[in-house]
Amino acid sequence: MTDTVPVADLVDQNCHGVLRTELGLGTFEARLGAARAPAAPGTTLFDTQTGFAVRRWCPPLLGLEAHCPPAHYLARRRELGVAETSRRLLRATGVSAHLVDTGLPGDLTGPAEMASAAGSEAREIVRLEILAEHVADTSGTVDAFLVNLGEAVHTAASSAVAFTSGVAVAPVGGKAPRVAPEPPGPVRLRAAAGRWLARREEERRAARRGTGGRGGGGVRVEPELLDHLRWSAVACGLPLQLRLGAADPARLADFAAATEGHGCDLVLLHGYPHHRQAAALAGRHPHVYADLGTVPARTGARAAGVLAEIMELAPFGKLLFSSGAQELPELHLVGARQFREALGRVLGGWVEDGAWTRQDAARVATMIGSGNARRVYGLG
Repeated sequence: MTDTVPVADLVDQNCHGVLRTELGLGTFEARLGAARAPAAPGTTLFDTQTGFAVRRWCPPLLGLEAHCPPAHYLARRRELGVAETSRRLLRATGVSAHLVDTGLPGDLTGPAEMASAAGSEAREIVRLEILAEHVADTSGTVDAFLVNLGEAVHTAASSAVAFTSGVAVAPVGGKAPRVAPEPPGPVRLRAAAGRWLARREEERRAARRGTGGRGGGGVRVEPELLDHLRWSAVACGLPLQLRLGAADPARLADFAAATEGHGCDLVLLHGYPHHRQAAALAGRHPHVYADLGTVPARTGARAAGVLAEIMELAPFGKLLFSSGAQELPELHLVGARQFREALGRVLGGWVEDGAWTRQDAARVATMIGSGNARRVYGLG
């Protein structure tokens, strides 16, 4: 049996709050799938790598046997209540710092509540599109919006630990452009801002008429305005997290090259299944980092193999742990436990083979688990 190298402290460098409301079996199960698609008739999303991981790690913390039936687990969860369940699961992650993206909708806990429940430090990651929406709600004209937006970005930078964008870069085969390697000019920017504000106003009018509008929320940001937001974040010097989703990391190559030397680190989120390309991009640029979030939870028993693939290409000082978890405290726990086990198995195997010393393996485990994030985000 392969030995393991212990992975102690973790910094979760990209996560979200947990729901404050109780969930039934169906609503809980729906949040286990990455795509949020319902299970096929007669099947369950507990029959996924994530579902099996939840049944393995979470029941013992609520006083049940591992792998107990989902209905038993949910009944015990309701018996304890949301707050106590979240406290038990979050404190069992062993995460000392949560960096919380506050841009998701829903009744989710913020950084202060996460810190209290988990017994950790918690800092905010500001989502650029949500910031733009807040500014748009209080700006009457295009010119006022652009001035206020610049001020809002710099104000947010004084307290946030990083910026992020909720829009994934152009999907493979999609028509969206690459991430622009330069800021848009003032004419293009003003035109894009005008189009976006006008579409938001149309949505508001539709909502007032009851014809399906969402009150201006959820109107996709114009590409040129999104480029402006990204470059404004780069100018602030805080790390900028970019979602890959179903995107090809090669579409970020020009942006990565253009931002080198600007004092802003880029962190590529959710690279799986394009994890090897993301790792290679991190290896080519000194300011680009690869996030390991979602790999352990989505790949389950295969997590060690996927981590080993990433570590073939990226320098170990460029890899960062995150859970990428949202809404369910179970996903926070699964992300941490699966990551610890997978990385411990990978490094332990190399120690057994004589390729590494145990001291070096422990040092690298600390780098990836927490040290790199503390350096990138200035956590001390």
